[in-house]
Amino acid sequence: MVEMNRPTRIAISVVALAAASALAAIGIARPAGQALIGDAIKPVAGDSTEANITRLTSDVLGRSQFSHHPLDRELAGKFLDSYLDALDGTHAIFLQSDVVEFAKYRDDLSRATRGQGDTTAARAIFARYLERLALRSAFASDLLKKGGFDFTGQDRYTFDRAHAPRPLDLAAAHELWRQQLRAEYLQEKLGDLPPDQIVKKLTRRYTRQLDTMKGLGAGEVLEVYLNALAHVYDPHSDYLGHEQMESLNISMSLSLFGIGAALESADGYCTVRDVLSGGPAARGGVLKPGDRIVAVAQAGKDAVDVVDMPLSHTVELIRGPKGTTVTLTVLPSGTTESKVPEHVTIVRDQVQLEDQRAKARVVDLPATDGRAAVRVGVVDLPEFYADMSEEGEGSRRSATADVARLLTKLKAEKVQGVVVDLRRNGGGSLKEAISLTGLFIEQGPVVQTRAATGNIEVDADTDRSVAYDGPLVVLTSRFSASASEIMAGALKDYGRALIVGDPSTFGKGTVQNVLPLARMMDQNKLSHAYDPGALKVTIRKFYRPSGASTQLRGVASDIVLPSATDFSDVSEASLRDPLPWDAVPAAKYDRVDHVAPYVEALHAKSMQRVGASKEFSYLRDDLGRAEKELATKSISLNEAERRQEQADAKTRAADRQREQVAHPPVLPTVYELTIDRAAAPGLPPPAHLVVMNWAPRDDNKPHPTTTPAELEDDVTLDESTQILADYAALLTKK
Repeated sequence: MVEMNRPTRIAISVVALAAASALAAIGIARPAGQALIGDAIKPVAGDSTEANITRLTSDVLGRSQFSHHPLDRELAGKFLDSYLDALDGTHAIFLQSDVVEFAKYRDDLSRATRGQGDTTAARAIFARYLERLALRSAFASDLLKKGGFDFTGQDRYTFDRAHAPRPLDLAAAHELWRQQLRAEYLQEKLGDLPPDQIVKKLTRRYTRQLDTMKGLGAGEVLEVYLNALAHVYDPHSDYLGHEQMESLNISMSLSLFGIGAALESADGYCTVRDVLSGGPAARGGVLKPGDRIVAVAQAGKDAVDVVDMPLSHTVELIRGPKGTTVTLTVLPSGTTESKVPEHVTIVRDQVQLEDQRAKARVVDLPATDGRAAVRVGVVDLPEFYADMSEEGEGSRRSATADVARLLTKLKAEKVQGVVVDLRRNGGGSLKEAISLTGLFIEQGPVVQTRAATGNIEVDADTDRSVAYDGPLVVLTSRFSASASEIMAGALKDYGRALIVGDPSTFGKGTVQNVLPLARMMDQNKLSHAYDPGALKVTIRKFYRPSGASTQLRGVASDIVLPSATDFSDVSEASLRDPLPWDAVPAAKYDRVDHVAPYVEALHAKSMQRVGASKEFSYLRDDLGRAEKELATKSISLNEAERRQEQADAKTRAADRQREQVAHPPVLPTVYELTIDRAAAPGLPPPAHLVVMNWAPRDDNKPHPTTTPAELEDDVTLDESTQILADYAALLTKK
């Protein structure tokens, strides 16, 4: 069974990973076999490496990808559109006349790609892209020199242009570029940057972007082109060119380090897809999925703008020697371009494997109205890892073994229920997901996988032993994906666990296989002057024991809680051309049905608490404001209005901090448990967390104070433990 599957978007690049986790973090499975090569792919005298790669990529996608759909005229048309969007995702560079001109490639693109490996279209379109980019750079530089920007009107800039029409002509492009430049200028002005520095910064941004794109080699352009082809089939199939493979090899070495995050390119932004447990960013808590990195600064040097910069170049800026610092300018997740970016400084380091392992907490919840004090356990599982140690077979670590140890400790401490937190778990080893699910059920099917041929395989837990049979809550989010969805879906189908969190998980229900192209080219006597890279291809789909796919729809929660991660654009459904949801016949399994009789009552109690909670009230207010801003897909270019928004945000934050001090919440007592600590008798001292509380001070700013709870700033996890306590009480009364 293929392992290490995670959701990916466009090109994924991993920063600061140890060799054991680099492949896992970007969703690359180790090769499980080779695709069949079509009879049409035969060596041709004089064929170039580029042509052979193109022909082979097209053939393998058509034969090995789940849809088994050869590149025909219809797909070729989508391929052309995909390539245009890969270069110009905001529809701000190419003119409509350019697109009309490029239409000449549609009729012959399928035959030219499959037959000759002809990349004439890729080169011609990229050359026009550079021409338009040069025009925009010159226009912006000239406008910045003239100055005199006015921000007193009521006009707005539409920043979400993924589905907007391209400029009709050069005059329309100038107007669009002018508005874009004004939006960028105002953004810097709101950050109190002096006018001369704004001009310098933006001029440098446009010049650098042009220079960067002009400096792309033929191999890098080919990678963009063939990635566009792969994404026509589904968003998780990728072409990994030799440049990206070389970058991956560097990231897997121990000579360069970074921030411990998986990054992706989305709409011109370098976006954080995943923060890896144990990495520098996770230890500092400074980044979260969805954050957009807009600039990178080395210690003691000016920041380099990375908006619209190729992802590989941004990664190179972030990576560096261990122990050095890098400062990132970030637009936080869930905010629009109207917000002033934050600056976060991270010390480069490697991901510590120990820090990636499962952890647990013993949480003593105080008595509440109608319920006595109760002790519950929380297991935090960052990923489904396996074989992380280089030591002997008997000492190898796995998620299942570690969680089993933690459950043994939690039972010894007499917890009345357990929460398994999968909110930041993007997947990992399928084998571990199956065996870990088995810790909570006697035996039975956990996941079904279907190949394109229709053949269905059922993977089951065959170990009748159960590590924990008490009340169980699985906490999920939009970022719970792949193997996480397999575990959550199986436990829901069995009626073994209550699913709590966002409305649904990510919805990645597909399996990918990585095929190194060099081996196939050698076997088929296709010449290549350099490493041709690899192809990541979607080959199978996941299904729950009930037969429902986890693809697209994910796993729905039994109880939905307000959450900062619940944004509609963070899901499989938001990606371009995802595979559809479907179902297969249910496998045979024994449903225990521990949950259904209590869901209605638990939901009612939770909603009552959430409705009365000041913290959830703040969260709902923030979510409503963010959703309203995102729904408009535009930002005001009125400076006074934007500054008032900033002032209002500061006032809200200050009011909330004052409220927190005036009416402090009743906090639980939390005991932290690592794998090593789980073997020791008793519990460690209660955990303490430094949080920002409001108290009067001369400079009228918040200052840190110590409060005894890690759950202080995590209302979602706090409420899940309350739900678990209610669940345990109902089961006790049964």
